[in-house]
Amino acid sequence: MTNGETSTASPPRRARAGNVLLWVARIGLAAIFAMAAVPKFLGDPAMVATFEAVGFGQWLRHFTGVCELAGAIGLLIPGLTAAAALGLVGVMAGATVANLAFQPPVAVVTVLLGVLLGLVAWSCRSGLRTLSARLKR
Repeated sequence: MTNGETSTASPPRRARAGNVLLWVARIGLAAIFAMAAVPKFLGDPAMVATFEAVGFGQWLRHFTGVCELAGAIGLLIPGLTAAAALGLVGVMAGATVANLAFQPPVAVVTVLLGVLLGLVAWSCRSGLRTLSARLKR
């Protein structure tokens, strides 16, 4: 076996490993955001108090839960993954601002989730072009 043969076999293996890693990230993030949405819908007292402290009212709690659940579902649909990830980056940006004001240590988690979502969006960016082209029709 020559070096040329080895190098031609490596890219498909790397691509496959990268694809598996991307799916693991997508499924993990989808689970996190679906689980984060549930207490918001159920009116968990901690969620009610948190959103009351933010000062925009309980409509924001419901809206955030809808965004999180829609984003979680979108992460699992190949054509929507990048758009869903970008939407959730926006949710994490808002959560980071709120957490910096009311729960600074939690802001680290929202920043980390935002970075992971950004990486997923970047990895699936070709889906944004396809989605954009479909919406223009």
